[in-house]
Amino acid sequence: MTATTPVNKKQATLFQAFIPIIFLIILLSLNVYYFGDDTLGGANQIALITAAAVAGVIAIRLGITWDFIRTRIVHSISTAMPSTLILFLIGSLSGTWMISGVVPALIYYGLELLQPSIFLFATVIITALVSVGTGSSWSTIATIGVALLGIGNALGFSEAITAGAIISGAYFGDKMSPLSDTTNLAPAMAGTDLFTHIRYMTITTLPSIGIALLIFLVMGFTMEINTSAADVASVMNAIDSTFNITPWLFIVPLVLVVIIVKKVPPLPALFIGTLLGGIFAIIFQPHLIRELAQEAESFAGASYVSVMKAMFGSISIESGDAKVNELLSTNGMAGMLNTVWLIISAMIFGGVMESAGLLNRISASIINKAKSTGQLVAATAGTSIFFNITASDQYIAIVVPGKMYAETFRKRGYKPELLSRTLEDAGTVTSVLIPWNTCGATQSAVLGVSTLAYLPYAFFNLISPFMTILIAYLNIKIRRFNPDENTDKKEE
Repeated sequence: MTATTPVNKKQATLFQAFIPIIFLIILLSLNVYYFGDDTLGGANQIALITAAAVAGVIAIRLGITWDFIRTRIVHSISTAMPSTLILFLIGSLSGTWMISGVVPALIYYGLELLQPSIFLFATVIITALVSVGTGSSWSTIATIGVALLGIGNALGFSEAITAGAIISGAYFGDKMSPLSDTTNLAPAMAGTDLFTHIRYMTITTLPSIGIALLIFLVMGFTMEINTSAADVASVMNAIDSTFNITPWLFIVPLVLVVIIVKKVPPLPALFIGTLLGGIFAIIFQPHLIRELAQEAESFAGASYVSVMKAMFGSISIESGDAKVNELLSTNGMAGMLNTVWLIISAMIFGGVMESAGLLNRISASIINKAKSTGQLVAATAGTSIFFNITASDQYIAIVVPGKMYAETFRKRGYKPELLSRTLEDAGTVTSVLIPWNTCGATQSAVLGVSTLAYLPYAFFNLISPFMTILIAYLNIKIRRFNPDENTDKKEE
């Protein structure tokens, strides 16, 4: 007997498979009722661990050994480690980019260029372009997204609405970029090539982003913004008087974009961006360096202390304007600890559920009921969303349904790009809408806006799964193998 092999495993019933999920939903609902916006402070983490314990009891009753359950938990947590490390570095990067003046400069020049009526529309376009170029929604949101959130605040927009626009653009770009990991993963799971996959996604993705852009454009022209030109000028003056604002600061984000485009892995790329932020803080903001480390006797000592504080802890910069002060505070790596705790708890739950085969049991029951093209695509999309909710990881939401449905799609005569597109339309974009998913937890922490607050305004992410299902039901450009084609062969 080994720790990697279950012993005397029995097949779970559908009811048994749903018990931990029902239990989790009840606990999460109670958390929202009693804790409100503070659910990420620990309540949701405990709910996930408790639900994992319920799943563990069921697993043991099915004959799964504790050693095997523990192995699956450890494996599940290990799959989230790259995301966790990236999350820590994003915390550090936000700190050094703040004290260097990079983020304040982006806000300052953004206020000069972006008018309130087109701000939301422009936010989607800007984040989409950056994300296509970098292949990373995470990097886009942590850099340009944070600056745009500050601009939105200064213009009088709700943080939730601005965050929805940022996430819509960033995830559109991530989804369509050949540099994106999920955009490469989905066709690999389905059995098609990258560019066939990207071209086929345009059929559903362009209408989805088009509708989202139209909504944001209408909102921009119809919303009443309680911010005058004087208020905007006040914010700009406060930033200008606190930082040395210069276009030279844009070298830092430009270098980061270039090294990401050059396919430097995310961890070293973000670390380079963090260090550059610290160096530029010392060069361009020496007065701020001394202010943040008054206890240091020399400028060298103050530089070390200030940059180090920005990377690991809380930094609050006083500008003389209370509204601007809210924009000029970061929490560094320490600010990400609750999110890391949430991700680990979620992966524990996913690992226990996987060890007993409970997730696959639920998914398998869906396939048998999907007869038409629309039903099969809807089942695949629903399964991806289900794994985003239960396994708490977008990669699992792509890999597992991809493996599950690949043979079914081939047997029914559909080319693999139909499956790969569905996986992205549902798996990639909905991950950020789940508070305890690695993506939802991360973007909520980075932007400082709760997932449930921005969810109603992440229009692209909400529309995409419905669009892919609608296109399938309408039978629009559904690719099928010709009778003389070998359906087990990848399309050339």
